[in-house]
Amino acid sequence: MCGIVAAATRRNVSGILLEGLQRLEYRGYDSAGMALLSEGIGLQRTRRVGKVKALRDADHDSPILGQIGIAHTRWATHGKPTEKNAHPHISNFEDVNISHDRVAIVHNGIIENHEALRRDLIDAGYVFESETDTEVIAHLVHQQVKIKDDFLEGLQSALEKLEGAYAVAAIHEAYPDLVVAAREGSPLVVGLGIGENFVASDPQALRPVTDRFIFLEEGELVEISADTIRIFGDNKASVESRSVLLDHIQDASDKGNYRHFMMKEIHDQPDAIRATLEGRVSDTHVLAEAFGVGATEIFKKTKAIHIVACGSSFYTGLIAKYWFEELAGIPCHVEIASEYRYRKVATVEGTLLVTISQSGETADTLAALRFAKGLSKNQRSVQEGNQEGNQEGNQEGNPEDNNESNYLATLCLCNVPSSSLVRESDLSLLIKAGPEICVASTKAFTTQLADLLLLVIAIGKYKNLSEEKEAELVAALHSIPDLMLTALLQDKAIEKLAEQFADKQHALFLGRGTHYPVAMEGALKLKEISYIHAEGYPAGELKHGPLALVDDDMPVVAVAPSDDLLDKLKSNLQEVQARGGQLIIFGDENRFVNESDVIPMPSCHPSISPIIYTIPMQLLSYYVALLKGTDVDQPRNLAKSVTVE
Repeated sequence: MCGIVAAATRRNVSGILLEGLQRLEYRGYDSAGMALLSEGIGLQRTRRVGKVKALRDADHDSPILGQIGIAHTRWATHGKPTEKNAHPHISNFEDVNISHDRVAIVHNGIIENHEALRRDLIDAGYVFESETDTEVIAHLVHQQVKIKDDFLEGLQSALEKLEGAYAVAAIHEAYPDLVVAAREGSPLVVGLGIGENFVASDPQALRPVTDRFIFLEEGELVEISADTIRIFGDNKASVESRSVLLDHIQDASDKGNYRHFMMKEIHDQPDAIRATLEGRVSDTHVLAEAFGVGATEIFKKTKAIHIVACGSSFYTGLIAKYWFEELAGIPCHVEIASEYRYRKVATVEGTLLVTISQSGETADTLAALRFAKGLSKNQRSVQEGNQEGNQEGNQEGNPEDNNESNYLATLCLCNVPSSSLVRESDLSLLIKAGPEICVASTKAFTTQLADLLLLVIAIGKYKNLSEEKEAELVAALHSIPDLMLTALLQDKAIEKLAEQFADKQHALFLGRGTHYPVAMEGALKLKEISYIHAEGYPAGELKHGPLALVDDDMPVVAVAPSDDLLDKLKSNLQEVQARGGQLIIFGDENRFVNESDVIPMPSCHPSISPIIYTIPMQLLSYYVALLKGTDVDQPRNLAKSVTVE
C-alpha cells in the first residue's frame, strides 16, 4: 500500500527519502514523489508515475535540496495514477501570493468526507489540481494554520474535520525546521537519530539511518525537528521511555542469489517454520503460554472459534476450520473480513475471535477486530442494564434476545510485532516469517498454517485431544522443515511443467478436504502473478458445473496427498481424463508410481500435508509467471499491505 517517509535533519535529505521509498516498494504503488523545504528557497517538489527509480532519475537530472522533507509512494484509490495525483500535494489559494506560506502533505488512507470538504474549500478560494482526497488535507491544513497561527494546532484542527483513516506527514514554508505528522487508523512510526529525526509508515524505510523507533498510537500527533520530538496524545510517557530498539535483521531489500524475492521467500520457508516453532513446542506438546498471559484460562473456556481474514490468510483459516472441528472437536466459522463487519453477527457463548494478517495493518481485518470488540462491549452493556432492570422487576429486554457478539477474547496471528492488530488484540502469536517483500504471499501463508495448528493443539488439549494425539501432531510439526526441503527438490520438474501453461488463459485447481483451500490458494497465486484466470474447486463439485469447462486447452491441477479421500479424488480425476483434460497431479510418492504428469511429493502426516503441498503451488505459479514475462514481485494493481478498505 502507500508508503510515507519524512525527515528533519541538518543535511540534504533527498537521498534519505529516496532510499526509504525504495525500501517500501514491497508495499505496492503506482507513483512516487517527494517535497523538500529549505529556508530561503521554500518548497520544491518532484513527482513521477511508476517506480521509485524514475523519481531517483528525475532527482539526479534536476536535484532539489532541503534539510526538511516528506516523500511518498502512492497506490491509487482516488484518481488515476498520474503525476498530478501523485503525492506530495501542495496547498494552492487563488489570487494570493503564497510563495512562503504553502503546505505540502503526504497521506496514507482514505478520507470519506473529501467531497463535502472539497466543495467548502473551493468556495473558500482554494484551487484543486488533482482528483485525490489527499489534496483536500493540504488545503484544509493551510486554512487552519492561518486561523490558529500555529502549525501543529492547525494540523490538529484540520484532522478533526476528517472522516476516515489516515497517516499524514506535513511541512510548511513558514515553519522551515518542522515536520508534523499524525495517525488515525493507519500505521506511523517515529525514528530517533542523533541530530536528525524521522517519520515513516514502516520501520523498514528507516533502517539505514536508525534502529530506534516509537510506534505512534491511534490519534497521536508528533512534531519533529532535527533536535526535538514532541508527541501529543493520551500516552503521557516520555519519548525516551517509549523508544524501542529493533534487533538487527537480514536486510529485507537483499534478494541474495535469487532472481526475485518470491523465489527467495519460497526457499526461506523451512527456516521460517523452524523460527515459528522455536520456543513454542517441546518434543511432545505445545506451550500454551506462548500465546500470552492468560491464554490457558481463555483456552479452557473456549467453546467455538470465529476466524476473520482476507486473501491468502482467509484460506489458512478455511484449512484451520477442518483442524479445529476434527482435532479439537469444537465448531469453527471462517469469514472474509470485508464481509464480516457489514452484517449482523451472532456468536455462541465462549467464542474466541481469531484474526489473521501478515502485516497486522490490513484495513478490513483491523476494522473487523474493532467492530467485534465494539459489539462485545455493547453486549456487556446490554446485559448489565438488563440485570439492573430485572432486579427492579423490569422483565423487558432479556439479554438472550440480543444476538450481538459475545466473544470470549480476541487473538491475532501476525508477522509484525509492533502492528496495530497485535497491540489491539487480547492475545497474539507471531508467525515469524521474517520480512516478506513479494506481494504474493508465500512464507507468511505456510507459517500462518503452522501457527494455526499450534493454536488447534493448544485449545484441543482442553477438549477432545489426547496426550498421545498431541505428541503425534507435535512430531508432525517438527518434521515440516525437512519435508519442505524435499518438496523444493521438485523445482526443476515443476519448471518444466510450467511450459504447459505458457499459452493458456484458464486453469482449474482441485482438492478435497483440507486440500480444497490449498487448491484455492494455488489458483490465487497463479492469478496474482501470471494473470491467468484460475479457480480452485472441491473435486467432488466437478459434475456440478466446472466439468463443462474441461477440454484439452484447460490445465487441471490436482492436490492429491495420501489421505482418506484419495480414492474419491482419483475418481474425480478420471472424469477429467475422460474428457481430454490436461491433468497435472501433485501426489504422494507412495501412491502415484510411474504415472505421467505426476509430481511426486514426500509422504507426510495428514495434518501437515496442506503446508507441504502448498510448496509446489507456489513454484508452479512462479515459473508460469516467468514464462509470461510478468512482474513477479509486484504484480499489477495489487499491494502487499492493504491498509485501505
